[in-house]
Amino acid sequence: MSENLEPPYTVDEFVNAEREMTRLTEASLKKYNKNTNVMFGKLSDLTREMSKGVVNWSRKNSLWPLQFGLACCAIELMDFGASRIDAERKGYLLFRGTPRQCDVMIVAGWVTKSMVPRIKRLYEQMAEPKYVIAFGECATSGGPWWESYNIIQGIDQVLPVDVYAIGCPPKPENLFGALMKLQEKIGGKIDRDKERGITESIEKK
Repeated sequence: MSENLEPPYTVDEFVNAEREMTRLTEASLKKYNKNTNVMFGKLSDLTREMSKGVVNWSRKNSLWPLQFGLACCAIELMDFGASRIDAERKGYLLFRGTPRQCDVMIVAGWVTKSMVPRIKRLYEQMAEPKYVIAFGECATSGGPWWESYNIIQGIDQVLPVDVYAIGCPPKPENLFGALMKLQEKIGGKIDRDKERGITESIEKK
């Protein structure tokens, strides 16, 4: 009598059901996928997240500007480095004479086309991460010579500028404020405020 019993599923139906169950199981486990080395992956991520704040804090409070000037704005740069401003109290350390010991380039003055290769060479020799401040109207947009044949219309045509300090001539206090903005950018405060503003604008819409 047992020989006359038929199986509840055919072979094809069984294979299809097994294939479908495997597909559903893989789909449900996709969100739980882990790296092969889960322990060390998590440990490295944790270490990176824990040290990020300390690293950003140390970077923003120990800026090393490069000592060089291009034109008359360099006189204001000298005043900034004098005792009247006392920039070191905010973490803007001594101007260094070599780009290998600096992480901030302050472009003070107009930039001629003949000086562009030299400035790019100095920038490439600076330590990573590195930042650029355009100090004054000439470094920002070319200033009174923005239509000249040999003056470029802003250092941002050559290098990525992080902060602009306006003025002709710019005061040392303008550079002080620009470095404070750069500190906020390095610490991540400006990006967080920008993201918060975008989120608020989306919510209002």
